[in-house]
Amino acid sequence: MRPAGGVPAGGPPASGLPAGRQEPGSHPVEPPPFRRRPAQGAAVAVNRPDPVPAVLESQSRLRALLGGLTDADVRAPSALPGWTRGHLLSHVEGVGFALARQARYALKDELIDPYDGGRPARDAAIEAGHGRPAAELRAAVTAALDEAEQAWTAVGPRDLERPVRYRDATLSAAALAWWRELEIHTADAAIGYRTAQWSRPFCAHVLDFLAPRVPDGVRLTLAASDGPEALVLGDGEPVTVGGALTDLTAWLAGREPLGPLDSGVAPLPELGPWP
Repeated sequence: MRPAGGVPAGGPPASGLPAGRQEPGSHPVEPPPFRRRPAQGAAVAVNRPDPVPAVLESQSRLRALLGGLTDADVRAPSALPGWTRGHLLSHVEGVGFALARQARYALKDELIDPYDGGRPARDAAIEAGHGRPAAELRAAVTAALDEAEQAWTAVGPRDLERPVRYRDATLSAAALAWWRELEIHTADAAIGYRTAQWSRPFCAHVLDFLAPRVPDGVRLTLAASDGPEALVLGDGEPVTVGGALTDLTAWLAGREPLGPLDSGVAPLPELGPWP
């Protein structure tokens, strides 16, 4: 099952296997043909953050927020249509293991699929796991965070360009995907962290990553009211949307902004799918 509305946070989630187990489908790396997204036109340069320290900070935040969850809390709806907090936490558990093993295998010069069994297995794991008691969900997500912390702290700056199977990309892309998953879904869970608390570096990354959502034929200017940012995406009919940086980011990510957005007399553009 996936939430309605097409609002994924990033990479494909998966259930991981215990460290040290030989997973099927892994093999020595043969450099893949990387698929890189062409840069979108921008009025300002995007500062690309160092992903691993940001990932570790986001992991620590989620870990701290899990402690007080009750059975009633995990049965309650999340911000994603059709998903309870239990669905969301099961999703984060899976994607944490999935992207951690991208790191573990890349450091061995091997490629492996993010998860075994494809999307059907991923969806089945979420459906099977979302109804667990709060204590079991906390333990499961904590185990995924532990695995992710071990995996990503082993990744040094020189490792970030190692190839991974995830999107036929690099460890840097996998780390950024995990960062998106953590930040966006921690806010989706509504357990004490909101989109208004997203950092400026995170917003800059998400706006850059989601630039392909701007529809064809639209030149979209995102004008942040709380900073100097003025990001121009796409080409065509000009549309300017103003608001707080975090609200602009939430909107482009398919989330409800906490504050108002101003597009003048023009309606907000209908955004395309996630890249």
